Amino acid sequence: MQAFKTLEAVVAPLDRANVDTDAIIPKQFLKSIKRTGFGAYLFDEWRFLDAGSLDKQPDDRQLNPDFILNQACYSDAEILITKKNFGCGSSREHAPWALADYGFKVIIAPSFADIFYNNCFKNGVLVIQLSEQKVDELIEHCLANPGCAWKVDLEQQQIELDNGELLEFDIEAARREHLLQGLDDIGLTLQHEQLIKDYETKRRQSKPWLYDAIKP
Repeated sequence: MQAFKTLEAVVAPLDRANVDTDAIIPKQFLKSIKRTGFGAYLFDEWRFLDAGSLDKQPDDRQLNPDFILNQACYSDAEILITKKNFGCGSSREHAPWALADYGFKVIIAPSFADIFYNNCFKNGVLVIQLSEQKVDELIEHCLANPGCAWKVDLEQQQIELDNGELLEFDIEAARREHLLQGLDDIGLTLQHEQLIKDYETKRRQSKPWLYDAIKP
């Protein structure tokens, strides 16, 4: 997992509450566990006017000109700000995969569904919770200033807005440290790789019949 420390990027406002995981990545695209390739279908039913399927390339489809991410100023957006209860619905991990594959590294909202929240951190996406009132103000600011860019500093736990305002955010110490070091669950386990190897060696020596029994 790639480490996250600071990010300065365009922020895209998604002025919707209760966005569920089926809206983030519709069910017909959940046919792989490779974690990549899902960005092309992010918010599929909102981004496109025609029905999507795996045999259709995004470049061959009809974009919805009214959807916020289809505006040219958001083509390079890496920060998404949206409203409460983002990521609700089914627990599919494909949702953060799609967001990350599309290019989003930070998501800001007043609240997130618990499983989605956890899955984001496991896939290197920083999710930030701010008050509902503040998020409403920030979305209005973004809509009034299309293409504005913010700087997110995880080490300082601050967001610097394009107008110079500084916002502080809270994050659990362990999650912060894992993102700063680029450690997912597998990476955390591999920090103890030598201890695991030592245990396996000792167990083979003390109970060799167990390993003889599982030989092909």
